[in-house]
Amino acid sequence: MANLPAAPITRQIGGRDRAWLGGQEAGELRDAARRLVVDGDGQRLPFGALFRHHRAIVVFVRHFLCYTCKEYVEDLAKIPKNLLQEAKVRLIVIGQSSHHHIKSFCSLTGYSHEIYVDPEREIYKILGMKKGEAATSVQSPHVKSNLLSGSIRSMWRAMTGPAFDFQGDPAQQGGTLILGPGSKVHFVHLDKNRLDHAPISTVLQLAGVKTVNFTNKHQIIDV
Repeated sequence: MANLPAAPITRQIGGRDRAWLGGQEAGELRDAARRLVVDGDGQRLPFGALFRHHRAIVVFVRHFLCYTCKEYVEDLAKIPKNLLQEAKVRLIVIGQSSHHHIKSFCSLTGYSHEIYVDPEREIYKILGMKKGEAATSVQSPHVKSNLLSGSIRSMWRAMTGPAFDFQGDPAQQGGTLILGPGSKVHFVHLDKNRLDHAPISTVLQLAGVKTVNFTNKHQIIDV
């Protein structure tokens, strides 16, 4: 008999993200919740609407031409929708480009869950997403390409796209949060550089979702 998914942890915030444990946390989240995100059709809605009634895994990516973001989102795409539905958890990616790039990015990565953009990076700034690359020894388990090959492919996509742009600020870092319902903050990870991703299996477990084996698209690991 399969084990039930792990109960969600109500707060799991890394040491470097301790600022979120301070008195400013609630105010920052309220401020961010009022800002608008844009979907692939150009429709705008408040960021807070995404986690008002449900727990949500919210992944902020660097930019849509970033090869590490592409490969991370390719693994997010392997999470079956029924697992999220069973756990009553939404999976949301947020980028910082024009919304016109959303559909091509989804086609490229195979990602079919929710995705929006914050073109002015207002939410990135309010939530304290970092700018620039900080040196660390971490290596994302979801990135397969090396720096040279990944960068060449990113540049090629920029040059051959309909508009030559980086689809976001190349210096902007992202992060992963588990939010909701309402103003609850369960987990915060702010990326220090392009390889400093929160392991997806860890994030799923913390959100109470069955874990996926990312070496096999639909294999589920009971936890």
